[in-house]
Amino acid sequence: MRRIWATMLLGCAVAAGLPVRAAEAPQAWVALAPTGGSVVRVVTSAAACPVVTVDGRAHPMAVRAAPGLMPQRANKAEVAGPIAFSSRVCERAVPRNARRASLNGTRLPLPPARVNRIVVIGDTGCRLKAADHAWQACNDPAQWPFARIAARAAALKPDLVLHVGDYLYRENPCPADKPGCAATAWGYGEDGWRADFLTPAAPLLAAAPWVFVRGNHEECARGGQGWWRLLDPHALHEGRDCRDPANDPAGNRTAPYAVALGHGARLVIADLVGFATSNPDAAQFDQDMAHIARLSHGATPGFVAAHFPFNAVRWDGTGTGAITIGSKPVSQLRVPPLPHVAAMLAGHIHEFQFARFTDRPVQIITGFSGTLEDVPPAPANLADAAGKPGAAALKDLTTVLDRYGFGLLERRARGWRLTVYADDGAVLARFSL
Repeated sequence: MRRIWATMLLGCAVAAGLPVRAAEAPQAWVALAPTGGSVVRVVTSAAACPVVTVDGRAHPMAVRAAPGLMPQRANKAEVAGPIAFSSRVCERAVPRNARRASLNGTRLPLPPARVNRIVVIGDTGCRLKAADHAWQACNDPAQWPFARIAARAAALKPDLVLHVGDYLYRENPCPADKPGCAATAWGYGEDGWRADFLTPAAPLLAAAPWVFVRGNHEECARGGQGWWRLLDPHALHEGRDCRDPANDPAGNRTAPYAVALGHGARLVIADLVGFATSNPDAAQFDQDMAHIARLSHGATPGFVAAHFPFNAVRWDGTGTGAITIGSKPVSQLRVPPLPHVAAMLAGHIHEFQFARFTDRPVQIITGFSGTLEDVPPAPANLADAAGKPGAAALKDLTTVLDRYGFGLLERRARGWRLTVYADDGAVLARFSL
């Protein structure tokens, strides 16, 4: 019945003039899962899911999402009618102690027992947004360098890739008078996801397992349907798939979870998208923060990844030169002390920033991995902030302006080191944790 229904939906897509993808090679990747192991995902145009081999044993993959149409939910895109997903998404859970996995003879990257090298990226998509008059030149690798960043990061042979959110920025069609993005795919369906993420990220998806953090661009009213279908490591079931607006509170929230990095190190993933409203649920936020504190307790060290930065350093916007620490929506809520957390990893603000404080964890922002950059209203460094109201809490500060790039977090003999790379491979900065 499911196959018949999917076939009917694809027939409707053809009749509606929506794109239906021709047969092509499957694309596979590995994501660390809340269960403690990993999940292998495959996007395929085949009529059935493939078989994955784990430690010499063949395992059939299960259908996560069949081909078909999703209802038009987006309130920020000029999309008429349903959203088309023409490929089948398949998955298979893999235990944490598995050592080898392959698909059709191609080896899949499983996490090592001790993760030593973590690529950190964020805010990677090409921004096409009428409301902001933002028409990034998606066709120009210099103007949208995510594919180049993914290739350079893959060449560093990381053990893990952490994406801190915002994968899909192609919300509106490119205007006729903008040759830089002419004829590019857009929208929240499969074509948009392939163009903005799956295709340019391919070498990095093949190089290492991933941790996916959801950004506000993946909330239910935007790219949430594709997020749940493709990337979220949790089980997918009705009511959390962003089809029905009545279920958005469930679709926009998952509880914090942790993944082990080996030898006491731990990464906690926090999904804060559900709090990005004009009236965030403070009680639920307090519960999640308490959960994060428990998950990070005893970690040596602990890291927390969340799309919204808890401790972004900004000018306060009043013109007085005062500095504020935080960002919406988190700044509207109470963030407790997190004594076992060495660093918070985030995106959302389209810049790189490293901030060390006297009274809270280090904040690292890597929202500079492809999307059109902001003009950040932030101090450039500690000297720029010195003597300003609110700057007393700062011990170190670097904000990288007008450059695209990514970070590499490496375990050293004593602590961890963060190296910041530009999209051309140049080293922009190094920091010790």
